[in-house]
Amino acid sequence: MSASGSAAETALAAFGMQGAALTPITVGLINQTWQVDTAEGGRFVLQRVNPIFTPAVHQDIAAITARLAERGVLTPRLVPTAAGALCAETADGVYRVLTYIDGEVVSEVHSEARVASMAALVAHFHRALDGFEHRFAFTRPGPHDTPRHLAFLAATLRDCETHPRFADVLPVARAILEHGAQLPPLGPLPTRIIHGDLKVTNLMFVRGSAEALAILDLDTMAHDTLAAEMGDALRSWCNPLGESDPRAELDLGLYRAATGAYVEAAEDVLTAAERRALPAGLETIALELSARFCADALRESYFGWDSARFGSRGEHNLVRARSQLSLAASVRRQRGALVVED
Repeated sequence: MSASGSAAETALAAFGMQGAALTPITVGLINQTWQVDTAEGGRFVLQRVNPIFTPAVHQDIAAITARLAERGVLTPRLVPTAAGALCAETADGVYRVLTYIDGEVVSEVHSEARVASMAALVAHFHRALDGFEHRFAFTRPGPHDTPRHLAFLAATLRDCETHPRFADVLPVARAILEHGAQLPPLGPLPTRIIHGDLKVTNLMFVRGSAEALAILDLDTMAHDTLAAEMGDALRSWCNPLGESDPRAELDLGLYRAATGAYVEAAEDVLTAAERRALPAGLETIALELSARFCADALRESYFGWDSARFGSRGEHNLVRARSQLSLAASVRRQRGALVVED
């Protein structure tokens, strides 16, 4: 048992699950995750929460998932500790236990039926939270403040000139900043409660099916616009090559399947301005994420990375930056074909 696994076993005691079997789940890159099988035959999910999230985030998750459950949207729910707390704060970090959902998580989507089902489920999520009043206990400053992320990339170039990867990063960073000066305007948009990270791996499917079943990883929920929310979703769902391929581009068929299903399912809450902003949101978030990856190619301090495929965090994040820049450029080339009809 690794040191992290041993600490996880210790954390389980707070939930009354001593002696449970732990199996690592490696799909996500932010929180360390295990499947928990108890001696009594129960199955749960244990996570060591990334320290970028404070324990207060669990107050938000508990309140919003209760609302979602009332409206028929399936998500993991927090399992309290034996003392009734929403999480266990240990010397090794913050741990939580979640209900287990039996389904399938994929890292890439190539099926129009799948993206349409994902979009419809997300529309159900947004409809369920429409009008729900919630004051967030945990907030992150400007997660989709694109000018701030571009400025941070420019500052990173000034601060990290001696980094051994600087010469490789510089042309990518310059291309990102040039594109950033030409982004289409989003216009004034209402703010809503959003998920905040609707990448492919944060939705679960019925096993062997195109039917989207559940929405996962709810730490990033916040008040923001649907342009940011769906821009992030579409840049993940409609790029079949994934985040780590520098040839990434928008698949128009997947995009139309996703936006068509979303607009149809969210019709009663979606404003005309929100619908019109979907293409610009996609281009903006793809470029924003490219800027964030590019900065971390030098800072090497934020994003998780795939050590099985890459030699360092910086190497992986430079590939990701090139990938999302390629996707943003593809969206820019296809702007005229991306108008979302009523």
